[in-house]
Amino acid sequence: MSLDHPLQDSLLYSRAYWVSRSIIAWDVDDVGGSCFLYSSKSASLSVAGNIIEGYDLTIELERDDQRLPENVRDKFPHIKDYKAFKVPAALDLKNILKDQLAVALFDSSGQCMSVTGLQLPGVIDDIFSYMGPLGAIFSNEVVSLYLWAPTAQDVHVHIYSGPSDDEALEIAHLNESNGVWSVNVPRSLEGCYYVYEVTVYHPSTLQIEKCFANDPYARGFSGNGKRTFLVDLDSDALKPHKWDNLANEKPDIEDFSDISIYELHIRDFRCVNTLLNRKTKKKKKHNFGIVCLNPYSANDSTVHPEVRGGYLAFTSQDSAGILHLKKLSDAGLTHIHLLPTFQFGDVDDQKENWKFVDMEMLESLPPDSAVQQEYITSIQNEDGYNWGYNPVLWGVPKGSYATNSDGPCRVIEFRKMVQALNRIGLRVVLDVVYNHLHGNGPVDDNSVLDKIVPGYYLRRNTNGFIENSTCVNNTASEHFMVDRLIIDDILNWVVNYKVDGFRFDLMGHVMKSTMSSVKNALKNLSKDKDKFDGSSIFIYGEGWDFGEVANNGRGINASQFNLGGSGIGSFNDRIRDALLGGSPFGHPLQQGFLTGLSLQPNGHDHGTEANAARMLALSKDHIQVGMAANLKDYVLTNCDGQEVKGSEISTYGGAPVAYASQPVETINYVSAHDNETLFDIISLKTPMELSVDERCRINHLAASIIVLSQGVPFFHCGDEILRSKSLDRDSYNSGDWFNRIDFSYNSNNWGVGLPPKEKNEKNWPLIKPRLASPSFKPHKSHIISALENFQNLLRIRYSSVLFRLRTANAIQERVRFHNTGPSHIPGVIVMSVEDGHEGIPGLTCLDPIYSYIVVIINACPIDISFTSPVLCGKVLQLHPMQMMSTDNSVKNSTYDPLTGCFSVPSRTSSVFVEPRNIQE
Repeated sequence: MSLDHPLQDSLLYSRAYWVSRSIIAWDVDDVGGSCFLYSSKSASLSVAGNIIEGYDLTIELERDDQRLPENVRDKFPHIKDYKAFKVPAALDLKNILKDQLAVALFDSSGQCMSVTGLQLPGVIDDIFSYMGPLGAIFSNEVVSLYLWAPTAQDVHVHIYSGPSDDEALEIAHLNESNGVWSVNVPRSLEGCYYVYEVTVYHPSTLQIEKCFANDPYARGFSGNGKRTFLVDLDSDALKPHKWDNLANEKPDIEDFSDISIYELHIRDFRCVNTLLNRKTKKKKKHNFGIVCLNPYSANDSTVHPEVRGGYLAFTSQDSAGILHLKKLSDAGLTHIHLLPTFQFGDVDDQKENWKFVDMEMLESLPPDSAVQQEYITSIQNEDGYNWGYNPVLWGVPKGSYATNSDGPCRVIEFRKMVQALNRIGLRVVLDVVYNHLHGNGPVDDNSVLDKIVPGYYLRRNTNGFIENSTCVNNTASEHFMVDRLIIDDILNWVVNYKVDGFRFDLMGHVMKSTMSSVKNALKNLSKDKDKFDGSSIFIYGEGWDFGEVANNGRGINASQFNLGGSGIGSFNDRIRDALLGGSPFGHPLQQGFLTGLSLQPNGHDHGTEANAARMLALSKDHIQVGMAANLKDYVLTNCDGQEVKGSEISTYGGAPVAYASQPVETINYVSAHDNETLFDIISLKTPMELSVDERCRINHLAASIIVLSQGVPFFHCGDEILRSKSLDRDSYNSGDWFNRIDFSYNSNNWGVGLPPKEKNEKNWPLIKPRLASPSFKPHKSHIISALENFQNLLRIRYSSVLFRLRTANAIQERVRFHNTGPSHIPGVIVMSVEDGHEGIPGLTCLDPIYSYIVVIINACPIDISFTSPVLCGKVLQLHPMQMMSTDNSVKNSTYDPLTGCFSVPSRTSSVFVEPRNIQE
């Protein structure tokens, strides 16, 4: 090992790993000397020259010439080639692990060559893995508090009567048994608040720290998570009327293939009928000099001011937003995916502290002005808006969405929200963020887990510093108690809040074993025992493979290519990129199958005409694989006329397009909260001279491909009503102004100023002329037509099980693509789905109404005709929903059974069906 830092600074690093009770691993050269372990109870270790000082104990470690054991290499693959040193069996590990620890290497002459601290998760897991009670456990007379903190030297609990009292009612000492600290307190303290005082060595400061932290298993908080609320979630006082019967009232889901998902941010769920309610309270100034209005002034008067943008907004059954969701539910939508709802940072739970801008003034500014974003960003960290991907702790609903962030309100109101959504036919998915935490260290208000067991919950690099590839403070689910905490948290949300699914943010940074354990734990829930059928809960997430976990760098992770056969869904970015063009990280003008690639160029350099045509053909292959649920073994004819599997078609980066083994493992989508909205990205990528009518048709075309594909369709809230964020590519902190959505359909929020400078400035030259042009802004009639068309698409999907095939075999047997090979018509996809016929050998009958379905996607700017000998003679007619559509273009789609010729207008999706009574 080459020394790249002075010995006296070496203790700042933790380059050695105590991987099991008997082995320390360290990446050092063979110097033929000796290795020693040092410990100090008072964290007094120091290096002076070549001498280690301040230790209470030193022990020589025996060099082991064998490789690290297989189980260690599996758990820590990034250190699989490290040297092994044996720890003496007689060492009192349970006590020494509470000390400051270091190892030092000496050469044969006694010269100190290297010193470093130790990473302890391996040995902690080996000794202290625990499956007993944690958190607050309620019984008739007492509440038992359990805290897992094996490296702590001492633990006290401070109990307060209120959320902000200065003096504690009681300070109790906890007793330790095998790393778990516990104490009983009177049941009469229910409704009080508490924090733990943990005395522990912290590797980030090299000191023994007194950390004040919430309970990692908290089930309630005071405002802003300052204290843990001592709450019994099973108390009848916290249950809405008929809460315990909710599992029996939930909308039925026969199979996960029947699911369709609509992603919604609670804060966005506020209608903006008029941009101002002029009956606002008195105006006031904030310290930036911008006029502030009443916090609810921009919201729809159909929702009571106290509940707008919160949990109870979903209980207003006649509000514009709920009426909109009812329309989608009635058309077939099954699941609402809520962006993070746990306690997250950067939004004050106390609404009276929020700052607001004068929206009336902003409304008067030009659509391409930079002034709006300047005002919004000046208060963006002090307003009420943030997506919430900055978790403080996972097991408690976010306080800012409740009418009162102290006490039990957030619990009761969250339950009422779930109940209200279920009653309009929608199941509820929670967006969970287990891949990182907002805070770390011994003093950060947002730090919880890193105060309790420092250096354990957060994943560290080989120098001992926290990995930040997800954003900040990556968590380490490969560690036993992190894995357990995630599973316990999921069960908490299911059992105590009766949610119906989970979307895992950056799921690839979570180990596959954790995801499998979550799925198995849910399957074990039953209505009889747990008042919930765990087998009905759907799990999916972002299977991206990057950072320190890439290529299984920290164990087998839950990335796309590792999840085949698991039944866990992952987002299909292949179909998104092929449809729209490029990727969220590429040039914004890169066109795709729907946005004009080769067919209607926008001036961006796509190479030669032949190259652009080739890209279009390859994009079509990617889309067809996606429409077949992105199954890796699905066989189709590619653009070159070859029969290939989905996994044999490559992305532009060289990776296989297909990765799924089952239909439900593919989440097909074309937009989400990340990046520009669907309407915005279409407005960027299509030619400037295109009419708004054409852009609206492309928006509908994109949605139609997602709806009519096999697999699970996913939609961003507002896709169906042309939602715009004024071309903001990352609106996580862009306030209500850029994120607002109008469920009265008067506006799609296009042209409300240049989007915030931080993430968008480099694209302002492209954005500005588009926002300035009146020809880009849809009218109310466009928005209403888009909604009607979207509802019809959902009705079509749910009119036949053939759009929702259950197995990979069923898709391979029944789904075919026509218009393939070298002679295909560019920009046109033709898919058929075949059912069986009574009395005819072969396929069994699945659909009692339709025996054959043909879907034709015409992305061309011109009408097309397509003839297929295979389809000639079929008794096909336009789907009844399209025959009744207000979209005159789709009603002009025709089929001639004598010639097998289809005619489809430009930028139109047409669905033809063969009614079974005709064939039979």
